[in-house]
Amino acid sequence: MKPKAKRSTGRAELGEYIVADPDICHGQPTFKGTRVLVWVVLEQLADGMSWDAIVKEWRGRVPKAAIAEAASLASELVKQRGYRGLNDHHRRKPARIGDLATA
Repeated sequence: MKPKAKRSTGRAELGEYIVADPDICHGQPTFKGTRVLVWVVLEQLADGMSWDAIVKEWRGRVPKAAIAEAASLASELVKQRGYRGLNDHHRRKPARIGDLATA
């Protein structure tokens, strides 16, 4: 039997607690050793959830230090890419209700 060739996974270590691996959650950033998506935790923060509540929600798999790293990485991303692209939906034309009713 032939040994399997190792393939390059394309895993990217984004920090001490965060990784993007194409074999885990389609490459979306997750907290290491979990399938907890970083954007979900950031959304919880944005919704006003306390850090303690987030840690409890994920049963300790996402510690406060990991939440801090996620917030820091998100901040850096916004600084690097600027504000272009944020709130693009405000420039879209509104849907025509009449067209929806006849569809």
